[in-house]
Amino acid sequence: MNKREFIQERQKIWKEFEQLIHQFDQKSFRKTSARDITTFSQLFRELANDLAIVRAREWDQQLEDYLNNLAARGHNAFYRSPMGRWKVVLQYLTVDFPQLFRSNIAYFLLASFFFFGPLLASWIVVQQNPALASRVLPDEQLEMYEQMYSSKKDDDGEKQSHWGTDSMGAHGQQRAMMAGFYINNNVGIALRTFAVGAGYGVFTVLLLLYNGILIGVTAGYLVSTGHGDKFLSFVVTHGSFELTAIAVAGGAGLMLADSLIRPKDRTLLDSLLVRGREAVQIAFGAGVMLVIAAFIEGFWSPAPIPAVYKYTVGASMWLLVALYLGCVG
Repeated sequence: MNKREFIQERQKIWKEFEQLIHQFDQKSFRKTSARDITTFSQLFRELANDLAIVRAREWDQQLEDYLNNLAARGHNAFYRSPMGRWKVVLQYLTVDFPQLFRSNIAYFLLASFFFFGPLLASWIVVQQNPALASRVLPDEQLEMYEQMYSSKKDDDGEKQSHWGTDSMGAHGQQRAMMAGFYINNNVGIALRTFAVGAGYGVFTVLLLLYNGILIGVTAGYLVSTGHGDKFLSFVVTHGSFELTAIAVAGGAGLMLADSLIRPKDRTLLDSLLVRGREAVQIAFGAGVMLVIAAFIEGFWSPAPIPAVYKYTVGASMWLLVALYLGCVG
Protein backbone atom coordinates (compact mmCIF):
# COMPACT_ATOMS: atom_id res chain seq x y z
CA MET A 1 0.00 0.00 0.00
CA ASN A 2 1.46 3.36 -1.05
CA LYS A 3 0.97 6.73 0.62
CA ARG A 4 -1.99 7.82 -1.54
CA GLU A 5 -3.88 4.55 -1.03
CA PHE A 6 -3.18 4.71 2.70
CA ILE A 7 -4.61 8.23 3.00
CA GLN A 8 -7.69 7.39 0.94
CA GLU A 9 -8.41 4.34 3.07
CA ARG A 10 -7.81 5.94 6.47
CA GLN A 11 -8.98 9.54 5.99
CA LYS A 12 -12.60 8.74 6.86
CA ILE A 13 -11.53 7.35 10.25
CA TRP A 14 -9.42 10.42 11.00
CA LYS A 15 -12.35 12.72 10.23
CA GLU A 16 -14.68 10.68 12.42
CA PHE A 17 -12.17 10.85 15.26
CA GLU A 18 -11.84 14.61 14.80
CA GLN A 19 -15.61 15.00 15.03
CA LEU A 20 -15.67 13.04 18.29
CA ILE A 21 -12.94 15.29 19.73
CA HIS A 22 -15.04 18.32 18.85
CA GLN A 23 -18.08 16.66 20.43
CA PHE A 24 -16.16 15.94 23.65
CA ASP A 25 -14.94 19.55 23.76
CA GLN A 26 -18.52 20.80 23.68
CA LYS A 27 -19.79 18.90 26.73
CA SER A 28 -18.71 17.46 30.04
CA PHE A 29 -17.27 13.97 30.19
CA ARG A 30 -20.03 13.12 32.64
CA LYS A 31 -22.54 13.62 29.82
CA THR A 32 -20.62 11.50 27.33
CA SER A 33 -22.36 8.26 26.43
CA ALA A 34 -20.70 4.88 26.88
CA ARG A 35 -21.15 4.22 23.16
CA ASP A 36 -19.24 7.38 22.22
CA ILE A 37 -16.44 6.46 24.61
CA THR A 38 -16.21 2.98 23.10
CA THR A 39 -16.06 4.40 19.57
CA PHE A 40 -13.52 7.01 20.64
CA SER A 41 -11.31 4.35 22.22
CA GLN A 42 -11.39 2.14 19.12
CA LEU A 43 -10.63 5.04 16.78
CA PHE A 44 -7.85 6.26 19.05
CA ARG A 45 -6.14 2.86 18.83
CA GLU A 46 -6.44 2.90 15.05
CA LEU A 47 -5.07 6.44 14.89
CA ALA A 48 -2.09 5.43 17.03
CA ASN A 49 -1.42 2.52 14.67
CA ASP A 50 -1.66 4.82 11.64
CA LEU A 51 0.76 7.30 13.21
CA ALA A 52 3.23 4.50 13.92
CA ILE A 53 3.05 3.36 10.29
CA VAL A 54 3.57 6.88 8.91
CA ARG A 55 6.57 7.39 11.18
CA ALA A 56 8.09 4.03 10.29
CA ARG A 57 7.75 4.62 6.54
CA GLU A 58 8.79 8.28 6.75
CA TRP A 59 6.17 9.21 4.15
CA ASP A 60 5.41 12.82 4.87
CA GLN A 61 6.29 15.14 7.74
CA GLN A 62 3.10 17.14 7.21
CA LEU A 63 0.97 13.99 7.44
CA GLU A 64 2.88 12.85 10.52
CA ASP A 65 2.37 16.25 12.18
CA TYR A 66 -1.37 16.14 11.40
CA LEU A 67 -1.82 12.68 12.93
CA ASN A 68 0.40 13.53 15.89
CA ASN A 69 -1.63 16.67 16.58
CA LEU A 70 -4.86 14.70 16.26
CA ALA A 71 -3.59 12.10 18.72
CA ALA A 72 -2.51 14.83 21.16
CA ARG A 73 -5.93 16.50 20.96
CA GLY A 74 -7.61 13.17 21.55
CA HIS A 75 -5.38 12.46 24.53
CA ASN A 76 -6.13 15.86 26.05
CA ALA A 77 -9.86 15.43 25.50
CA PHE A 78 -9.86 12.04 27.19
CA TYR A 79 -7.57 12.88 30.09
CA ARG A 80 -8.52 16.46 30.80
CA SER A 81 -10.28 15.60 34.07
CA PRO A 82 -10.01 12.99 36.84
CA MET A 83 -13.36 11.65 35.72
CA GLY A 84 -11.92 11.21 32.23
CA ARG A 85 -8.97 9.22 33.57
CA TRP A 86 -11.21 6.91 35.54
CA LYS A 87 -13.45 6.46 32.52
CA VAL A 88 -10.41 5.40 30.50
CA VAL A 89 -9.53 2.74 33.07
CA LEU A 90 -13.14 1.59 33.34
CA GLN A 91 -13.46 1.58 29.56
CA TYR A 92 -10.38 -0.61 29.21
CA LEU A 93 -11.41 -3.12 31.87
CA THR A 94 -15.08 -3.37 30.94
CA VAL A 95 -14.92 -3.03 27.15
CA ASP A 96 -11.53 -2.87 25.43
CA PHE A 97 -9.73 -5.77 27.08
CA PRO A 98 -12.52 -8.39 26.93
CA GLN A 99 -13.33 -7.36 23.34
CA LEU A 100 -9.68 -7.62 22.29
CA PHE A 101 -9.47 -10.98 24.02
CA ARG A 102 -12.48 -12.37 22.16
CA SER A 103 -11.39 -10.99 18.78
CA ASN A 104 -8.07 -12.82 19.21
CA ILE A 105 -9.35 -15.86 21.09
CA ALA A 106 -7.63 -18.31 18.72
CA TYR A 107 -4.27 -17.37 20.24
CA PHE A 108 -5.62 -17.94 23.75
CA LEU A 109 -6.94 -21.37 22.78
CA LEU A 110 -3.57 -22.32 21.30
CA ALA A 111 -1.74 -21.07 24.40
CA SER A 112 -4.22 -22.99 26.59
CA PHE A 113 -3.38 -26.17 24.68
CA PHE A 114 0.33 -25.72 25.43
CA PHE A 115 -0.30 -24.78 29.08
CA PHE A 116 -3.33 -26.67 30.36
CA GLY A 117 -2.62 -29.77 28.25
CA PRO A 118 0.75 -30.55 29.89
CA LEU A 119 -0.64 -29.44 33.26
CA LEU A 120 -3.45 -31.99 33.19
CA ALA A 121 -1.32 -34.74 31.62
CA SER A 122 1.51 -34.41 34.15
CA TRP A 123 -1.02 -34.18 36.99
CA ILE A 124 -2.67 -37.47 36.00
CA VAL A 125 0.62 -39.29 35.37
CA VAL A 126 2.29 -38.20 38.62
CA GLN A 127 -0.83 -38.80 40.69
CA GLN A 128 -0.78 -42.41 39.49
CA ASN A 129 2.99 -42.74 39.95
CA PRO A 130 4.30 -40.22 42.53
CA ALA A 131 7.89 -41.42 42.15
CA LEU A 132 8.04 -39.66 38.79
CA ALA A 133 7.79 -36.28 40.52
CA SER A 134 11.43 -36.50 41.65
CA ARG A 135 12.50 -36.58 38.01
CA VAL A 136 11.07 -33.10 37.54
CA LEU A 137 11.43 -31.47 40.98
CA PRO A 138 14.20 -31.89 43.58
CA ASP A 139 13.36 -34.09 46.57
CA GLU A 140 13.97 -31.14 48.90
CA GLN A 141 11.33 -29.09 47.10
CA LEU A 142 8.82 -31.94 47.21
CA GLU A 143 9.40 -32.31 50.96
CA MET A 144 8.91 -28.57 51.41
CA TYR A 145 5.58 -28.76 49.55
CA GLU A 146 4.47 -31.64 51.78
CA GLN A 147 5.30 -29.64 54.89
CA MET A 148 3.47 -26.58 53.54
CA TYR A 149 0.26 -28.52 52.96
CA SER A 150 0.51 -30.97 55.84
CA SER A 151 -2.83 -31.51 57.60
CA LYS A 152 -0.99 -31.16 60.92
CA LYS A 153 0.11 -27.64 60.11
CA ASP A 154 -2.03 -24.64 59.41
CA ASP A 155 -0.67 -21.64 57.57
CA ASP A 156 -1.46 -19.53 60.62
CA GLY A 157 0.01 -21.94 63.16
CA GLU A 158 -1.37 -21.81 66.64
CA LYS A 159 -3.15 -18.51 66.05
CA GLN A 160 -5.70 -19.94 63.66
CA SER A 161 -8.47 -19.31 66.17
CA HIS A 162 -7.54 -15.63 66.31
CA TRP A 163 -8.16 -15.01 62.59
CA GLY A 164 -10.89 -12.49 63.25
CA THR A 165 -8.98 -10.35 65.76
CA ASP A 166 -5.40 -10.66 64.53
CA SER A 167 -5.88 -10.17 60.81
CA MET A 168 -4.88 -6.51 61.02
CA GLY A 169 -1.82 -7.34 63.14
CA ALA A 170 1.17 -9.54 62.38
CA HIS A 171 -0.75 -11.91 60.13
CA GLY A 172 -2.28 -9.02 58.21
CA GLN A 173 1.17 -7.56 57.59
CA GLN A 174 2.56 -10.94 56.59
CA ARG A 175 -0.25 -11.49 54.12
CA ALA A 176 0.24 -8.03 52.66
CA MET A 177 3.91 -8.86 52.14
CA MET A 178 3.01 -12.16 50.49
CA ALA A 179 0.51 -10.42 48.22
CA GLY A 180 3.30 -8.10 47.11
CA PHE A 181 5.56 -11.09 46.47
CA TYR A 182 2.86 -12.85 44.44
CA ILE A 183 2.28 -9.72 42.35
CA ASN A 184 5.97 -9.47 41.52
CA ASN A 185 6.34 -13.19 40.82
CA ASN A 186 3.13 -13.78 38.86
CA VAL A 187 3.31 -10.64 36.74
CA GLY A 188 6.96 -11.45 36.02
CA ILE A 189 5.99 -14.87 34.66
CA ALA A 190 3.28 -13.34 32.47
CA LEU A 191 5.55 -10.61 31.11
CA ARG A 192 8.27 -13.11 30.23
CA THR A 193 5.75 -15.40 28.56
CA PHE A 194 4.49 -12.47 26.49
CA ALA A 195 7.78 -10.75 25.72
CA VAL A 196 9.56 -13.82 24.37
CA GLY A 197 6.83 -14.02 21.73
CA ALA A 198 9.10 -11.69 19.75
CA GLY A 199 11.30 -14.76 19.24
CA TYR A 200 8.71 -16.15 16.80
CA GLY A 201 6.79 -17.80 19.63
CA VAL A 202 9.27 -20.60 20.32
CA PHE A 203 10.16 -19.47 23.83
CA THR A 204 6.54 -18.59 24.62
CA VAL A 205 5.55 -22.19 23.87
CA LEU A 206 8.48 -23.52 25.92
CA LEU A 207 7.55 -21.35 28.92
CA LEU A 208 3.91 -22.45 28.72
CA LEU A 209 4.97 -26.11 28.58
CA TYR A 210 7.44 -25.64 31.44
CA ASN A 211 5.02 -23.89 33.78
CA GLY A 212 2.21 -26.27 32.92
CA ILE A 213 4.34 -29.32 33.70
CA LEU A 214 5.65 -27.84 36.97
CA ILE A 215 2.16 -27.02 38.21
CA GLY A 216 0.79 -30.38 37.10
CA VAL A 217 3.60 -32.37 38.72
CA THR A 218 3.21 -30.45 41.98
CA ALA A 219 -0.56 -30.94 42.04
CA GLY A 220 -0.36 -34.63 41.14
CA TYR A 221 2.28 -35.31 43.78
CA LEU A 222 0.44 -33.52 46.59
CA VAL A 223 -2.86 -35.23 45.77
CA SER A 224 -1.17 -38.65 45.63
CA THR A 225 0.52 -38.13 49.01
CA GLY A 226 -2.70 -37.23 50.81
CA HIS A 227 -2.41 -33.44 50.80
CA GLY A 228 -4.88 -32.87 47.99
CA ASP A 229 -7.70 -31.28 49.98
CA LYS A 230 -5.41 -28.77 51.67
CA PHE A 231 -3.64 -27.91 48.41
CA LEU A 232 -6.72 -27.71 46.20
CA SER A 233 -8.73 -25.63 48.67
CA PHE A 234 -5.77 -23.23 48.81
CA VAL A 235 -5.37 -22.75 45.04
CA VAL A 236 -8.93 -23.11 43.75
CA THR A 237 -9.93 -19.45 44.14
CA HIS A 238 -6.87 -17.51 43.01
CA GLY A 239 -6.17 -20.17 40.38
CA SER A 240 -9.16 -18.95 38.38
CA PHE A 241 -7.46 -15.60 37.71
CA GLU A 242 -3.84 -16.79 37.82
CA LEU A 243 -3.97 -19.80 35.50
CA THR A 244 -6.28 -18.09 33.03
CA ALA A 245 -4.04 -15.01 32.98
CA ILE A 246 -0.94 -17.09 32.20
CA ALA A 247 -2.74 -18.53 29.18
CA VAL A 248 -3.95 -15.04 28.17
CA ALA A 249 -0.39 -13.69 28.37
CA GLY A 250 0.83 -16.68 26.39
CA GLY A 251 -1.81 -15.99 23.76
CA ALA A 252 -0.61 -12.39 23.53
CA GLY A 253 2.93 -13.68 23.03
CA LEU A 254 1.78 -15.99 20.23
CA MET A 255 -0.10 -13.06 18.70
CA LEU A 256 3.15 -11.08 18.73
CA ALA A 257 4.92 -14.00 17.07
CA ASP A 258 2.21 -14.31 14.42
CA SER A 259 2.66 -10.66 13.47
CA LEU A 260 6.25 -11.52 12.54
CA ILE A 261 5.54 -14.87 10.91
CA ARG A 262 2.52 -13.69 8.87
CA PRO A 263 2.73 -9.94 8.23
CA LYS A 264 0.22 -10.37 5.38
CA ASP A 265 0.15 -7.25 3.17
CA ARG A 266 2.15 -5.18 5.68
CA THR A 267 5.87 -4.81 6.10
CA LEU A 268 7.35 -6.70 9.04
CA LEU A 269 7.72 -3.49 11.03
CA ASP A 270 4.18 -2.30 10.26
CA SER A 271 2.75 -5.67 11.25
CA LEU A 272 4.66 -5.63 14.53
CA LEU A 273 3.53 -2.07 15.29
CA VAL A 274 -0.15 -2.72 14.58
CA ARG A 275 -0.62 -6.25 15.96
CA GLY A 276 1.98 -5.74 18.66
CA ARG A 277 0.02 -2.83 20.10
CA GLU A 278 -3.05 -5.01 20.53
CA ALA A 279 -0.93 -7.82 21.98
CA VAL A 280 0.50 -5.42 24.58
CA GLN A 281 -3.02 -4.36 25.58
CA ILE A 282 -4.04 -8.00 26.04
CA ALA A 283 -0.89 -8.72 28.05
CA PHE A 284 -1.66 -5.72 30.26
CA GLY A 285 -5.11 -7.16 30.94
CA ALA A 286 -3.48 -10.44 31.95
CA GLY A 287 -1.30 -8.44 34.33
CA VAL A 288 -4.38 -6.91 35.98
CA MET A 289 -5.84 -10.40 36.43
CA LEU A 290 -2.60 -11.55 38.07
CA VAL A 291 -2.66 -8.63 40.49
CA ILE A 292 -6.18 -9.67 41.51
CA ALA A 293 -4.98 -13.27 41.88
CA ALA A 294 -2.07 -12.13 44.06
CA PHE A 295 -4.36 -10.35 46.53
CA ILE A 296 -6.64 -13.38 46.71
CA GLU A 297 -3.62 -15.66 47.20
CA GLY A 298 -2.18 -13.40 49.86
CA PHE A 299 -5.31 -12.82 51.94
CA TRP A 300 -8.12 -15.28 51.14
CA SER A 301 -6.33 -18.50 50.15
CA PRO A 302 -4.35 -19.00 53.42
CA ALA A 303 -7.27 -18.03 55.65
CA PRO A 304 -8.39 -20.83 58.04
CA ILE A 305 -11.81 -21.15 56.45
CA PRO A 306 -13.56 -24.52 55.92
CA ALA A 307 -12.66 -26.07 52.57
CA VAL A 308 -16.29 -26.27 51.45
CA TYR A 309 -16.54 -22.47 51.49
CA LYS A 310 -13.28 -22.10 49.59
CA TYR A 311 -14.47 -24.54 46.93
CA THR A 312 -17.76 -22.67 46.63
CA VAL A 313 -16.07 -19.30 46.26
CA GLY A 314 -13.49 -20.84 43.93
CA ALA A 315 -16.18 -22.22 41.62
CA SER A 316 -17.85 -18.81 41.61
CA MET A 317 -14.56 -17.14 40.64
CA TRP A 318 -13.99 -19.54 37.74
CA LEU A 319 -17.51 -18.77 36.50
CA LEU A 320 -16.92 -15.04 36.97
CA VAL A 321 -13.70 -15.12 34.92
CA ALA A 322 -15.43 -17.07 32.14
CA LEU A 323 -18.37 -14.65 32.03
CA TYR A 324 -16.06 -11.62 32.12
CA LEU A 325 -13.88 -12.73 29.22
CA GLY A 326 -16.75 -14.25 27.29
CA CYS A 327 -19.58 -11.75 27.71
CA VAL A 328 -18.49 -8.36 29.10
CA GLY A 329 -18.09 -5.50 26.62
